[in-house]
Amino acid sequence: MSAFDEREDSFEKKFMHEEELHFRAEARRNKLIGLWAGKKLGKNDADALAYAEELVATETSANASELIVLRLLKDFTAAGVDQSEHQIRRTMDEMLATATEQIKGGK
Repeated sequence: MSAFDEREDSFEKKFMHEEELHFRAEARRNKLIGLWAGKKLGKNDADALAYAEELVATETSANASELIVLRLLKDFTAAGVDQSEHQIRRTMDEMLATATEQIKGGK
């Protein structure tokens, strides 16, 4: 294997590793946002966890983040909880940063 091939292989492995971390971070973000939303919706711990798991399952969709935002907006509106789309997206960004730190920290 030439040095170029080794370097290419190294870049491919790094890319795959980063993609896996990103996928795991988004799944964890979805769980965190689900728990956050569950509490805002007045759900008990078990129901909030089930709600969060539903959002984690959304991760397999191509546009998972958009589906989650739409779901949260719909559920908040139905429950009379005042949360704007901007607030939801900001919280999702914060939760993604938290999830990424947790995963990189080995939690």
